[in-house]
Amino acid sequence: QAEAAASPGHSRPRAFLVCETGVFLSQIINNYLDRTPGRAVEKPSPSGMHFRDSRRKVDYVLAYHYRNRLARHPAAVGSPEPLRAPASCGPLSNGKGPAERRPDSGQRGPQEWPGAVELGPLDALEEEKRLLREEYERNLVEAGLEIEKDPENRSQGLSFVRVHAPWHVLSREAELLKIKMPTKKMYEITEEGGILKNLNEIWCKLTQPLQPQVPQQQNTNMKSLSYPFSREKIHLYNIKDQDTFFDNATRSRIVREILKRTPTKARNSMGIGTLIANNVYDAAYPLHDGEYEGQNGDMNERKLLYQEWARYGAFYKFQPIDLIRKYFGEKIGLYFAWLGLYTEFLIPSSVVGIIVFLYGCVTIESDIPSKEMCDQHNAFTMCPLCDKFCDYWNLSSACATARASHLFDNPATVFFSIFMALWATMFLEQWKRLQMRLSYFWDLTGLEEEESYIWLLFFLFQEHPRPEYETKLLQKKLKNKTITRENSTLQWLLLSCVLSQDEKEKLTWIDRIPGYAANLGLILFMVLLTFSAVLGVMVYRITTAAALAASARDNVRVTVTATAVIINLLLILLLDEIYGAVAKWLTEIEVPKTEKTFEERLILKAFLLKFVNSYAPIFYVAFFKGRFVGRPGQYVYVFDGYRMEEASTAARQPRGSLGRTCAPGGCLMELCIQLSIIMLGKQLIQNNLFEIGIPKLKKLFRKLKDERTEPNEMDTNQSKDPQQWDLDYILEPFTGLTPEYMEMIIQFGFVTLFVASFPLAPLFALLNNVIEVRLDAKKFVTELRRPDTVREKDIGIWYNILSGIGKLSVIINAFVIAVTSDFIPRLMYQYAYSQNGTMHGFINHTLSYFNVSHLKAGTQPENSLFAQDVLFCRFKDYREPPWSQHQYEFSKQYWAVLSARLAFVILFQNLVMFLSVLVDWMIPDIPKDISEQIKKEKRVLVDFFLKEEHEKLKLIESFMARDKQRRRGAARGERSRAASFSQCPRRGSFASCSSQHTEV
Repeated sequence: QAEAAASPGHSRPRAFLVCETGVFLSQIINNYLDRTPGRAVEKPSPSGMHFRDSRRKVDYVLAYHYRNRLARHPAAVGSPEPLRAPASCGPLSNGKGPAERRPDSGQRGPQEWPGAVELGPLDALEEEKRLLREEYERNLVEAGLEIEKDPENRSQGLSFVRVHAPWHVLSREAELLKIKMPTKKMYEITEEGGILKNLNEIWCKLTQPLQPQVPQQQNTNMKSLSYPFSREKIHLYNIKDQDTFFDNATRSRIVREILKRTPTKARNSMGIGTLIANNVYDAAYPLHDGEYEGQNGDMNERKLLYQEWARYGAFYKFQPIDLIRKYFGEKIGLYFAWLGLYTEFLIPSSVVGIIVFLYGCVTIESDIPSKEMCDQHNAFTMCPLCDKFCDYWNLSSACATARASHLFDNPATVFFSIFMALWATMFLEQWKRLQMRLSYFWDLTGLEEEESYIWLLFFLFQEHPRPEYETKLLQKKLKNKTITRENSTLQWLLLSCVLSQDEKEKLTWIDRIPGYAANLGLILFMVLLTFSAVLGVMVYRITTAAALAASARDNVRVTVTATAVIINLLLILLLDEIYGAVAKWLTEIEVPKTEKTFEERLILKAFLLKFVNSYAPIFYVAFFKGRFVGRPGQYVYVFDGYRMEEASTAARQPRGSLGRTCAPGGCLMELCIQLSIIMLGKQLIQNNLFEIGIPKLKKLFRKLKDERTEPNEMDTNQSKDPQQWDLDYILEPFTGLTPEYMEMIIQFGFVTLFVASFPLAPLFALLNNVIEVRLDAKKFVTELRRPDTVREKDIGIWYNILSGIGKLSVIINAFVIAVTSDFIPRLMYQYAYSQNGTMHGFINHTLSYFNVSHLKAGTQPENSLFAQDVLFCRFKDYREPPWSQHQYEFSKQYWAVLSARLAFVILFQNLVMFLSVLVDWMIPDIPKDISEQIKKEKRVLVDFFLKEEHEKLKLIESFMARDKQRRRGAARGERSRAASFSQCPRRGSFASCSSQHTEV
């Protein structure tokens, strides 16, 4: 009966009686229904992981806050629990409220059941929630689950419902979900021989101290053959104990699926998600495996993960990926496997980045252009940096900036950019190989077939529509058809089944137009808001630089640049939090049908907004800053006389234009400063401080909130030591892996997109990730409730985003090298304009002349310290001199350099893309040994079941042969018996005939 009731389409009459199940519920749900004074109360489970009988495991916990309406009317001490339906016969209507109840048999006092008291709005809401909980829990019991509730013996407080799945429910649901379980068959894993095997053995010996001390399989060369669970073939599985055959993660996953599909007729609720959204329940979560630290000697998986993985002291150890997957599920296991591989790949890129940086340090003394800039005998008199208040200045004063920029702007930067593009391709290829290896060992290779099978059972499990989608669909249907109030609930149950199956009844693009319009408008607004923030910082730099220059203060460059970057960082952190909330809200109003679609759309929106927010200031500095400022005598002014921001808003830095606008030290230095501060600031503040501080504050707030509810009342039935469900409830709920992936993807962009300007970015990313792995591990083990296990065969849409960033990085680095750095102008001068093939004279070649008499009136320097006979000043650009026929126009060198830059972009992009495709082609997605093992596993599986069917056939044939022999023996006996009776003489005693028959 329970299995029949577990079907999703199982419907009940509009009104039914609870008298038939009253005693049954009182025995299974709660042992505290009859709480007379003096009756002994069972003690809670010592481990906190079982029911009060210390025998049945707690597979899932439902938590809710209750408010007893008897708080306004004092009740007798021994009165039954007010928020529970009476065990006597009483009709319960279809979720609108309690129907008329027959009077009890005289066991209750006049104040014990306030049915005649008029309920206030708050009490009516609590009564409705109580009825919903009762119906939902009754449906859970009918589905085969066993539940245990806490007594509600206070006026208000927190209560828990503990859920246990017995063996027949676990086996039934495991078969429906097609969960792969190990069989008794074992087969040998073939290892690769030759040099790879020897290298692997040497590597294992060298890394032995880095391995976590977790239980390993005794024989690593043998693997159990897994097969989707089937009750018909239960004899094939390695079942030593029914209580431990399904581990805790699998048990909680099965219970979660039942909770998701169990309906309630009131409010058209479908599953626990809708009930939590309607505040009927506060939370639903599986339990952790006990405490993670303590003096007791009981070792559990949570404590083992904490000791070997989630402590900062274990930062040097490898991650126990198999144990992580076993405890948290495949989806979280894949995330930490990806994060571990990404961190490992940062090691070679960090080493190469350090080498490039050291190359710049070693060659700084032999760099001819910086020597020429620092030579005070050259006496390059530069044009004023601002109008009226700025004086002429010597180029030698920018010596320090030029020397520092050589550390990042040198020929090795081009090599490093190519290396990082190939590094990104190799990382993605290696991840595909590791992902396939994990899929084989975690039995995920046949997950597509499982999902297609489960999709057919549309009411069951992963592909079931989201509650919000069903509600929206129901509202659409109710607008088209008038449904009477009397039959609304029953028709909704039938309608929800029909709508789920009928493809014609779905939300069309017309229904989604408001959501799409809101998405388009708000996303454009958020992008414009980000650009406005960049523009605001630019205005701040212009006005601050002008004010400081007018006041003749020193260190203008340091003040303006530092404060502007800090403001940029704070704006990025603030907008990141806002964009995350906005992206979630925009996805909700789209009403996606499934959870997978919802997650993918949320990821795309959040990534788009955060990508623009994080990289817009860097794109501005790299490609736009200082490109549109004009030239001496013809500057571009904004905001009532403020000169447009130049390539470096600083004293001792010149302006420029489209051809060559960077300062004498190069544009790459300021891009490096901007990138490093934003990257390090985000990692330090957002990724570390926020992740540590915000969960602790939320946990403290939730604890104080729970303690504030009725602090003076004593719960006599609650043990002094908090149980595991109490401890887990205080923890922060798990909200998904999107924030974890997002911060790593943004960091991946910092490492690859602008790596040409900051070769040390992989090093700082590596140092951050060493801490990030342990920080995330500690958060999952100690700060978060245990997540529901989810089976995933890959990291989903994140791989496509990573691949897109890798391809985009090739284009951006090509433009950074060609446009932002001095690599192309130096190359062009050395091989096209230098008389001796060296870099001597490069600085003079890149500086143009300007006649100071052509300055506009009122813009000449006041109180100049230079001699009054300054006729020409120099500025950074390729323009014709004032004595030329086409004065101040772009020179031939400008067009030659511009052509070389565009040619370099095309050549660099195609070369790196070709090499990336070559690397992709050379590295197979599936390792050869794994491919062979998958084929071998299929052969072993076929042979195993053929053998099993053959043995079954032989057994059937033996039974048939025995049955045939018995039939032949019986027929022979009948003939013998008939012959004995026929040979018996007619005369004589009956005894003599009987004796003859007995002998025969």
